[in-house]
Amino acid sequence: MLDRLLDWLLVCTLRDWFDLPEARPPAWYRALTDEAVGPALRAMHAAPARPWTTAELAAEAGVSRTTFAKRFRELMGEAPAAYLTEWRMDLAADLLADPQVTVAAVARRVGYADPFGFSAAFKRVRGVSPSSYRAALAGAPDERRETPVG
Repeated sequence: MLDRLLDWLLVCTLRDWFDLPEARPPAWYRALTDEAVGPALRAMHAAPARPWTTAELAAEAGVSRTTFAKRFRELMGEAPAAYLTEWRMDLAADLLADPQVTVAAVARRVGYADPFGFSAAFKRVRGVSPSSYRAALAGAPDERRETPVG
């Protein structure tokens, strides 16, 4: 209950701050409120594992493929496919923090049927393989424990 209340408070605070005349809201916030991009962005966030095409995303927004791709790039600074890949890799990084979830399961949950394809994409975006990323996360608490206090 308290978590939801804090989430709500954060959302309200951010909305108020973004609405200030001197504020420069981040690209994702502007895009979420855009009629041509917002519906597609919400669809990507709701179903990241779906094999989205630019045409399908444009249909979600109710605009032509060309209009959607142009407007998306104007607002987000990258193509829809590039954004979707980044979003999937962000989700994957969070999932990799759980050692009980296999790399293959992470791959499936973010839209990759092939764990090798997922590993290549993750390494391209994050600079390390999923296994190395997970190992670094697992090693971080141990390193903190060994650091002398004082």
